Parts: sequence; C-alpha cells; structure tokens
Amino acid sequence: MRVRILGSAAGGGFPQWNCRCGSCQAARDGVRAQARTQSSLAVRGDEGPWFLVNASPDARQQLEALPASPVAGVRAAPIAGVLLTDAEIDHTAGLLLLRESATPVRVFGDEGVGRALSDGYPVLPILERYCGVQWETLEADRATALEGSSLTVERFEVGGDAPRYMIESEVELRASGLVFRDRASGGVLTYAPGLARLDDGVISRLAGSDLVLVDGTFWSDDELPRLGISARTAREMGHVPLSGPGGTLAALARLERPRKALVHINNTNPILIEDSPEREAVLGAGVEIGHDGLEVEL
Repeated sequence: MRVRILGSAAGGGFPQWNCRCGSCQAARDGVRAQARTQSSLAVRGDEGPWFLVNASPDARQQLEALPASPVAGVRAAPIAGVLLTDAEIDHTAGLLLLRESATPVRVFGDEGVGRALSDGYPVLPILERYCGVQWETLEADRATALEGSSLTVERFEVGGDAPRYMIESEVELRASGLVFRDRASGGVLTYAPGLARLDDGVISRLAGSDLVLVDGTFWSDDELPRLGISARTAREMGHVPLSGPGGTLAALARLERPRKALVHINNTNPILIEDSPEREAVLGAGVEIGHDGLEVEL
C-alpha cells in the first residue's frame, strides 16, 4: 500500500488568508514554518489505482502532485474515486473541481454525508449535471472492497457535530475514520482527520494499524478563545486537543505498533513552528508531524 499526504492543514490552509497569528506570519515570512494545503490524502493498494480521501478546495494542485502513472487517452483521471470522512466544506468543495471528469465520479461515504451533500450543500446534484456521480454508502464497521484495487475500507464513527450548514437539519451526521487494508501486502492504515472522542473502539483501531494519520487540529482546548478568534473550545468543535488530560498525544504515545503522524493541523497550532516546545513535545512522544508530500509504503 502507498499512502501520500496531499494536504496536512485544517480548513483555511496554512497560512490562512485572513489570519495574522504568529504561526501564519512565520509561514508567510518563509522561516520557522512550512506552508501547507488543506487536509487530504491519496492511497493505493499494491494492486490498482489511487483513491482520494477527502476533496479539499486545493484538490487541483494536490492531484497534480501525485506520482505519475501510465494512462490511456487524453482525458484520464489520476484517481478512481473519492472517499469522504465527513461533509465539511473543506473536505468536499474539491468535488466540484472534478466536474471535467469523462466518467461519473465515484464517491464513498456515510449515508448522512450523502444526504448533506444532496440537500444542505448540493455538491452531488451539481456534479451530476456535469459528469455524473456514482454514490456508494459505506456502512459503519463493515469492510468494503474498492473495485479494481487490492484495498478494502472500513468506516468507523469518531463523534463530532454536523457542519454548520446542517445544524438545524434532522439528518444524523457525525465524522468518521477510515481503516484501509491491503489484501496484497497486508498493510493497514487508519485515517482520522477529525476525532471528537478517544474511546476503546477508536484506540483499538489505531493500535491495530501499521500507520495512523490522526487529528492534530489543536494543541490546547482553549486555543481559539485564548487568541480571541472564537468562543468555542477544541472539544466543542469536535476535536480532542493534543495536550492535557485525555489529550490525543498521550494516547498516541502509548501505542507501540503503528507509525504515528498528525494531520489536519490548524493554523493556530504552535506545533507548526519548527523550534517550538510544543513541536518538541510531539516528537518526544514518538509522533511525527505530517506534512504535504509525505509518502509512506506499507
């Protein structure tokens, strides 16, 4: 299995266009911080094509960065489908950039995500009018074979709230993590860019993986209120913070088997600063800080 981080930042990217925090300024200055595009992943099995996991607003440049593979014809897609962990705008806006596809776009996700993208934010009906859409529902805790590939994918629930545009809807909608298994190589990847809880079910999936790419959105629970950006805490926004009691970093440090890296890192998170004590704490716990272009073979 080959895994490539296409984007490692949270929504808005890094630096964020309207943010003047210290981290964003450092990235603009080109010192002590590395610019990043918005959260997305590409994965392929030992056999078969690439699949895109979450379609960010930066999808065009991210897909251009994928390693080239032999294709036939003038219009040939570099991916065989898109898998979604949620219905957030920063994970789905890139679907509209795929409208030039010569064939219907295969999109996989939770049933609630499909309803959100049909009713609340009608990306799927819009895409249907251009190139067509082939929607495939992923049932929780059930392995689904990805056609034409040696990969299977299993969706599991990680909690969280519905996107703002669906807050008053009756659609039940939560974020998901995805476990990919390669029937050819035996490699196991768990991808969870949004984690609202760290219960035994989540931990067991992480522990049974060869590679985990997991929510690194916020360093502290009060990160945004402390900066005067928002009144909402990390947990209120559906993200377990890295630090503090019950934080993600302590849980990851206890895992012995997998290689561990953080993704979906918010522009305010001090781990983005290369000489920060927070970054040192992450590395000291045996956890990597994912970056655009990081590629791993399992």
